Amino acid sequence: MNYKIHKAETRGHANHGWLDTHHTFSFADYYDKERMNFGALRVLNDDIVQPGMGFGTHPHADMEIVSIPLRGALEHKDSLGHVSIINKGDVQVMSAGTGVRHSEYNHSRSEDVNFLQLWIFPRKGQLQPRYDQKTFVEEDMRNTFCLLVNPDTLGGLYIHQDAWLSLGIFDPGKTFQYSLKNEKSGVYLFIIEGEISLADQVLSKRDGIGIWDVSEIKFSAQSKAQILCIEVPLIVND
Repeated sequence: MNYKIHKAETRGHANHGWLDTHHTFSFADYYDKERMNFGALRVLNDDIVQPGMGFGTHPHADMEIVSIPLRGALEHKDSLGHVSIINKGDVQVMSAGTGVRHSEYNHSRSEDVNFLQLWIFPRKGQLQPRYDQKTFVEEDMRNTFCLLVNPDTLGGLYIHQDAWLSLGIFDPGKTFQYSLKNEKSGVYLFIIEGEISLADQVLSKRDGIGIWDVSEIKFSAQSKAQILCIEVPLIVND
């Protein structure tokens, strides 16, 4: 097994007042040639947006965009005609494809919103843009990985890539495992909350670890831990 750890404090960071953001991979003004992506996973941003503020209308193309609120409510509008609000427990997927414009705002006027946004390279370019969202219940994440996003039509939300995103909430003192769906994949674990031990390393809140050359991953929860598991191709198609 090969792995690379990204400690929380090594992420790129910018505080614009209305937006406090951390970047696991190079993004905007943060650039590190050693941290451009993990296979098809191009962006993993951890954003906190102040009440009533947000990202004005802006374009995207040829990217699969996944948004996961951790607290608060995120308001979305796009050029496909979708107007929606996603809350904690919801997951949103937007395939930018041939081109889409959208805006994202904190729906609340009194509380901030904290959400993760991931960009994943699609299997191929110039696809038809699409949008979807779904609500997931916490009970389905207890001591197991609940499938959020996948390339199949059964369960979760569809994505134009051989990628599987899962979320789990694990009790302390137990060992758990994740079996890869594709032998050509790698897995990136992002510790949202808590602490785990994996590969003789201790990973804490907002740490990340990219793992490859393995068929399954075993870890132990040192405290109650919430983990986002991102399985993606290591080689990005043209």
